[in-house]
Amino acid sequence: MDCQLAIIGGGPAGYTAAELAGKNGMNVVLFEKNNVGGVCLNEGCIPTKTLLYSAKIYDHARGASKYGVLVQPESVDMAKIVSRKSKVVRKLVLGIKAKLGAGQVLVVTGEAHIADRHTIVCNGETYRCGSMILAAGSETVIPPVDGLDGIDFWTHREALDCKQLPQSLAVIGGGVIGMEFASFFHSMGVQVTVVEMMDEILRGIDRELAGLLRTEYAKKGVKFLLGTKVTEVRKTDSGTVQIYYENGEGGGTVSSEKLLMSVGRRPVMKGFGLENLGLELTARGHIRVDSHLETSVPGVYACGDLNGVSLLAHTAVREAEVAVNHLLGKTDEMSYRAIPGVVYTNPEIASVGKDEETLKAEKADYRVVKLPMAFSGRFVAENEGTNGICKALVDADGRLLGMHILGNPASELIVMAGMMIEDGRKLSEWKRYVFPHPTVGEIFREL
Repeated sequence: MDCQLAIIGGGPAGYTAAELAGKNGMNVVLFEKNNVGGVCLNEGCIPTKTLLYSAKIYDHARGASKYGVLVQPESVDMAKIVSRKSKVVRKLVLGIKAKLGAGQVLVVTGEAHIADRHTIVCNGETYRCGSMILAAGSETVIPPVDGLDGIDFWTHREALDCKQLPQSLAVIGGGVIGMEFASFFHSMGVQVTVVEMMDEILRGIDRELAGLLRTEYAKKGVKFLLGTKVTEVRKTDSGTVQIYYENGEGGGTVSSEKLLMSVGRRPVMKGFGLENLGLELTARGHIRVDSHLETSVPGVYACGDLNGVSLLAHTAVREAEVAVNHLLGKTDEMSYRAIPGVVYTNPEIASVGKDEETLKAEKADYRVVKLPMAFSGRFVAENEGTNGICKALVDADGRLLGMHILGNPASELIVMAGMMIEDGRKLSEWKRYVFPHPTVGEIFREL
């Protein structure tokens, strides 16, 4: 069976590439061993945000009296929350399948194996292809902690299907995934402890804002153990998990009903014949690509987590577009200048461009322009008793280098800052635009 383009992996990079190539008349085969949509849609971005929105609604209900609204009694139904999550995922998966069908993409369910540059074997069938896009995604990292194999611990998969809330939860890893689950379970009334090896949560997010978010959650009752390494875990006779740790103050233990491992993800590099292509790798072991996402082997592209540049769904989508456009002979290049990062806690935190730590390391000439979110009338009207920060980093000419926001709805605002950074625009240029009033986005004009 011959095709012009074979794609391995049906996540954001894979299905985006397949749909775009199919719409442009290419004969496309997409291989996916699980469900179309990948980790992001089935067990990552979408289901976690669905749960987090339920948590945000519950937060609003419990705090409604601040707005003159009485909601009593407040309670949650975890079974219904999880059921709604599954419904949302099914609906979006069907939408992707419809788009692939419209592009006449052949979707093959099964484990694909690369035999050579032009040959893929799956379910006993051989497929010959002209070009190939590798988009196998990433997998959860499980660290070698003593005693972990004897514990019925959670990863994000099990946490997403939790229908019975535990009384307490220990989250190992204070990155984006760990903090989002810490946020959700805290809102549900679970006592949460976050254990992080680094000296601050959310590595890669502006350190000042990450610290402010941690302080916010600490005030709410979440316990943080920073600069702390888990050395051993043991199940007690009562069924709880005893976590042994070491840090600068010595050592100690934490007892919790459930344990969530969330220390990060790594690209899937084995199990599908990648070694048969002889691709050039980076020093970190990822697939080396050029600005068109083409690898060292002509006609073979690597999009998404495999190239290790940015393990984010929205980056993968754009990379897939660039790769397919290159195949179609269209002028397009990938830019990583303004890749937004969002943590969907409550409040949200979002960043795009460079942070202060990076600029200091580069010895760049920059200045900080910072305002409380309360400078926006809309923010004050909708966020009783809370505040946030809008922090811009600009160069000597006033060009925007980075934007970092703590406060809702940071996830929706950050894209405007990303556009300014991508296009090399100055912070002062926001004065040229008329923002609807009142909106939280007006904070950009105030800067």
